[in-house]
Amino acid sequence: MNIFAKSALGAACAVAGASLAIPAAAQVNGIATADIGFAVANSQAFQTGYQQIATQYQAQRTTIEQRTQQRQQLIQAFDTNGDGQIDQTEQAATQDPNNATVQQVQTIDQEIAALQQPINRARVYVVQQVAQQYSAALQQVISDQNIQFVMTPESIVYAPEAADVTNSVVTALNTRVPNVQVTPPADWQPSEAAVGLFQQIQQILMMAAMQQQQSAAQGGAAPATTGR
Repeated sequence: MNIFAKSALGAACAVAGASLAIPAAAQVNGIATADIGFAVANSQAFQTGYQQIATQYQAQRTTIEQRTQQRQQLIQAFDTNGDGQIDQTEQAATQDPNNATVQQVQTIDQEIAALQQPINRARVYVVQQVAQQYSAALQQVISDQNIQFVMTPESIVYAPEAADVTNSVVTALNTRVPNVQVTPPADWQPSEAAVGLFQQIQQILMMAAMQQQQSAAQGGAAPATTGR
């Protein structure tokens, strides 16, 4: 186990309530782009659901933060030259299964994973409920705007911002799925697609959080947002 792997901290909740940057909706010559990750993350049902989960699991999230701080303190013990970095020589010690500090970090990682599991299960449940309406919302936008072709941003090399209709899809999603449940049934199993989309959205939210931190460190006047 790599003890320096980042644990899931639930930091995405801090930015879930903030709208992520999406260009104004339009389309160019019948061709448009749409991003399911940004569409779901910007939907009202998703943001409200994440906020409810953050409240419901506040005690667990607080414990995760505390354990993460303990983990960081333990890791500092491997920085023997005090340069704030773990170089190749120092990293060798982190792979020793007999090292007491390594064992402590692994124990903390297991505890964090156990605490995070129900939180992420609830989040995936929210994502899946919203995503189930994405195709219908996109089809509505296609019909309303007379779009002939829709592509994902990853599938094209270049497109003007005016081609992005994600914002219109968000509006359609808000109508189709105004709210979702945050407590999955006991026998509920997430789909593989929902898990993949959840991971994609977590990356989007973490990037937004990092940009906010950078903006704050630079004394930025405006909060940072995530665009494509």
